[in-house]
Amino acid sequence: MRPRIRQVLFDFDGVLARYAHPLRLASLAGHAGCDPGRVHDVLFASGLETEYDSGRVDTATYLGRLGEGLGCPLDEDTWLASRLACTVADADVLACVAALDEALPLGVLTNNGPLMERAIPGIIAPVSHRFEGRVLTSGSLAMRKPDPATFLNALERLGWDAASTLFVDDRFSNVQGARRAGLHADTAGDARSLRRVLKRYGLA
Repeated sequence: MRPRIRQVLFDFDGVLARYAHPLRLASLAGHAGCDPGRVHDVLFASGLETEYDSGRVDTATYLGRLGEGLGCPLDEDTWLASRLACTVADADVLACVAALDEALPLGVLTNNGPLMERAIPGIIAPVSHRFEGRVLTSGSLAMRKPDPATFLNALERLGWDAASTLFVDDRFSNVQGARRAGLHADTAGDARSLRRVLKRYGLA
């Protein structure tokens, strides 16, 4: 028997939007006047980005360490500009989202730092009203996918029941984590695969 889905939780990068890592490095390098390789070392090779995405450092500390490593101050608006420069919403996926029943609550659960809670609504502007107040990051939860506890924490914050929630991610490891937490979950990385998932659960 097909489960009755009452709400849908989406991953962000790789599902709702496309992320280009080299463009992010180039944007921050342009701001700092350095080589993109330096940005990679300071932000990723050092583990700083993972610390922020995991909630182990707050936004002020994260930006302070990033700016210090790059040799120039870095504020929230500059960081957001660099993220917007490398992230583009998938218009076909957003069309699928827009076609869903308006009464169906939608949310985002992404392995990103808290600043992405500011960035995401602007990136998915045509459908952002469908996700208002329901954009969750691993940094704010202080835990990351695919840990099943991450999904349970997210559902508690949203007031949703696992058995009636569908989670969609482009990484199967995250789908497995959601399933272990009791959610229905499936993989989708583009509009075609998303339509198949939504149809499978009677949502399209």
